[in-house]
Amino acid sequence: MHRPRITTRQLSYLAALAETASFTRAAERLGISQPSLSQQIRSLELVIGAPLVERSGPAILTPLGREALKGAKRILLDLTELEAIRAASEDALVGTIRLGVSPTLGAYLLPSLVARLHREHPTLRVHIREGLPALLTSGLAAGDHDLILLQLPVVGRAFHTERLFRDALWLAMATDHPLCAKSAIAASDLQGQNLLTLVPEYRLAEQVAAIAVDVGANMLNDYEGTSLDAIRQMAGMGMGLALLPELYVRQEVRDGDDVVVRPIKGGRYYREIGLLWRIGAGRAPAYQLIADMLRAVAP
Repeated sequence: MHRPRITTRQLSYLAALAETASFTRAAERLGISQPSLSQQIRSLELVIGAPLVERSGPAILTPLGREALKGAKRILLDLTELEAIRAASEDALVGTIRLGVSPTLGAYLLPSLVARLHREHPTLRVHIREGLPALLTSGLAAGDHDLILLQLPVVGRAFHTERLFRDALWLAMATDHPLCAKSAIAASDLQGQNLLTLVPEYRLAEQVAAIAVDVGANMLNDYEGTSLDAIRQMAGMGMGLALLPELYVRQEVRDGDDVVVRPIKGGRYYREIGLLWRIGAGRAPAYQLIADMLRAVAP
């Protein structure tokens, strides 16, 4: 006896319905009629044997529907990467690449990268989305990003990690701080000092906390910045000292600004930057080329 099978069309329709929570909007996005969409969803429900969508109002997925959506996304992602293998074999940098990036990196690295990609690979489109590290990694796992650029380490066995470079940390302070008299800062100079930090969602916040323990400094948890600009401004007002990445310092701090910056002796403190993609991704050769370009454009 013939048994109906699940089709990729039905899975893509379910994903569109979940994103829009509306049969009408999902049908418009897909370029089909609403009855056609409804029929495909009902056919999928018939195969699974239970309702996947609540229909008495917004199109909200049932608990089983949410589980089905997870499987649908995995299957659609695998198909996308399988289709990308041919494109990668012909010309690695074509089509569209979705890049997720940490806000503490994007503004200081991506302009040079995007300019080079546009110049050397004009048919490639790069969609960039900033996000906190946890959101970037979950987005990579779910297929929302093809690549993510952020501070290491990142936990996840499903990811390939391409280490790019080390970004030294510099000390920023108010222009009247006693440490301004030094041309370079020793780790021992930080003992007893008050260190500013980013909100805990950033890897850099974890690192500054570890450095504070290492040198005997104090963490000012009452003053957590949401950006590098924020903690730089707090340092300029004399609220504490800020550890800022060299990428930021080179582009954002000038003589006569509200802060003075000094390197830390011995290159002891730095953040490590990496580019990640899913293991087995069909476009891995393209991602490797982008990693090489990032190494080249990093100062």
